[in-house]
Amino acid sequence: MIITIYTLLTLLALSALYPFWNALVVSFNVGTDTAKGGVTIWPRAWTFENYNIILQDDRLLNGFFISVARTIVGTATAILMTAILAYGMTRTYLVGRKFYMVFFIFTLYFGGGLIPTFLLIRSLGLMDNFLVFIIPGLVSVWNMIIFRTFFKGLPVGLEESAQIDGCSTWGIFFRIILPLSGPVIATLSLFTAVAHWNDWFAPSIYITNPDLLPIQTILRATLNSNIVSESSTVLDSASIGFIEQTRNLTSRSLTMAFMIVVTVPIIMVYPFVQKYFVKGVLIGSLKE
Repeated sequence: MIITIYTLLTLLALSALYPFWNALVVSFNVGTDTAKGGVTIWPRAWTFENYNIILQDDRLLNGFFISVARTIVGTATAILMTAILAYGMTRTYLVGRKFYMVFFIFTLYFGGGLIPTFLLIRSLGLMDNFLVFIIPGLVSVWNMIIFRTFFKGLPVGLEESAQIDGCSTWGIFFRIILPLSGPVIATLSLFTAVAHWNDWFAPSIYITNPDLLPIQTILRATLNSNIVSESSTVLDSASIGFIEQTRNLTSRSLTMAFMIVVTVPIIMVYPFVQKYFVKGVLIGSLKE
């Protein structure tokens, strides 16, 4: 029975790993050779040309920098703002606390829609602005609920002893609460960072300046290069020219190399938070 279970789990793991491995193999294979087919688990004609083309293009490097900056700043500010809100929602003396909680939960089920959101972003002056990546995602209600559940499970005596020693509310939060919240911060930071890194939709709507496009939006345009039109509001003429050039040079192999370059950085984050992940992801599953 155990052998059967491990065999099935191994096959399941291999089926999940193979697409990524095949993309890696194709990215190191000559484009014209890839077009012949049959490249599966090992490169048939080794080459680094695909990566050379990608890494030499300033537009892609700029998009990579925008994605990294957005992920770091967006994750740090979102976790901090959400944690502050959650800590405030644990205070029993907060006037209207139940109303605020109902109001926040309401937003989980109902949203304004794409057009009202677009009009709001434009009225705030966030079009073609780096802050459009940061401000709309400053607070996550779902993450706030998880933070709130974790904070409520901390011993009350910690705060009471700190207050006796003259510590302020902000001091308690930054000196006691946050240092004890490592697992939940690591877990929610990972989820938030992945969301920021993978987001291509928002920039395609709110950004028309090619210098502010993150790498995921550029990747999306590359994958859909066959349907790029002259009226595109996302890519400029230089971007379209680059797509045409790379399509002729490397075909499918360039796309795979592009995907590997975009995917590897966020994958490398997982080992650093793995020890907190299991504990953090269970928070809120037992009690509220």
